[in-house]
Amino acid sequence: MSFRIGFGYDVHRLETGLPFWLGGIEIPHVKGAVGHSDADVLLHAICDALLGAAALGDIGQHFPDTDPSFKGIASTILLQQTIDLVRKQGYEINNIDSTICLQIPKIKSFIPKMRQQIAAHLDLDEAVVSVKATTEEKLGFTGREEGVSAYAVVMLQRSI
Repeated sequence: MSFRIGFGYDVHRLETGLPFWLGGIEIPHVKGAVGHSDADVLLHAICDALLGAAALGDIGQHFPDTDPSFKGIASTILLQQTIDLVRKQGYEINNIDSTICLQIPKIKSFIPKMRQQIAAHLDLDEAVVSVKATTEEKLGFTGREEGVSAYAVVMLQRSI
């Protein structure tokens, strides 16, 4: 059996008056992430980790912000298209571990729903999907509530 590990990172600026999508769900907040799609940093980081593990490039290569067909698209669709690319290479997800960096709002109570959404869109058991959150103690752009970032690591396996 062959194993591959991929790492993903994404960041988006926060602005007042936009919807805030995170982990495939809308989080109630006065600010939302700015982006070409729905700007879901967690799903973007997971997509990049999946693509990296399969040596398929990055999210910008497959879903460029210069393509109007991706304007406002739900990142759950990008995630599903990403896993299709990965599975065409003969890989399946072994596990996902991710961390969201955000000062406010506190999102601990939303994490179970995020895990459910990610697992459902990837046809996985929730037990292999980890989502964690941390503040950055009011340091940096996330601490100043200017943006949100996310990190993800995935392990893929191929039985070919």
